[in-house]
Amino acid sequence: MFTSLDVARGGSVRLESSGRVAREWWAVAIRAIVGYGFIAHGLAKLSKGPDAFAAILQALGVPAPHLMAWATILIELLGGLAVLLGAFVWMASIPMAAVLAVAMVTVHLPYGFSSIKLVAVTKGGAQFGPPGYEIDLLYMACLAALVLGGSGPLSIDRVIARRAQASQRVQR
Repeated sequence: MFTSLDVARGGSVRLESSGRVAREWWAVAIRAIVGYGFIAHGLAKLSKGPDAFAAILQALGVPAPHLMAWATILIELLGGLAVLLGAFVWMASIPMAAVLAVAMVTVHLPYGFSSIKLVAVTKGGAQFGPPGYEIDLLYMACLAALVLGGSGPLSIDRVIARRAQASQRVQR
């Protein structure tokens, strides 16, 4: 699989193969973390109750807070599942990016870039302040990478594309 390991030169490892690992399987890792992350956030909002999230949205001045709370929860759950499965990723990415943009502007922007704000270290452990918009940008970059680079192997998008190609060959 790998044709060279370049450990002698500075301890770095250079991995070369048919190129498939480097060119395709990166998408599986990105799909896993982005999909899981969105699902986890959606489940957290759902477990606390959509009304609790709607109250937060109302305090932030978001219009139609109950509708937006449910829309956000559904986008996070269904969009996260779509990304995890690699299904219609380009379509799911649009509302997911919108949720991230709204969160960035309404919540995280005033706290700056960094997602980690160490406030103090106590006997109970590290105490952190509110997160900045760094994670929102990372999620957006991952979604953009999946849209531009494809969903990769083990994806429903790949199965659909192969079936479409096969049916085009049969029609010729």
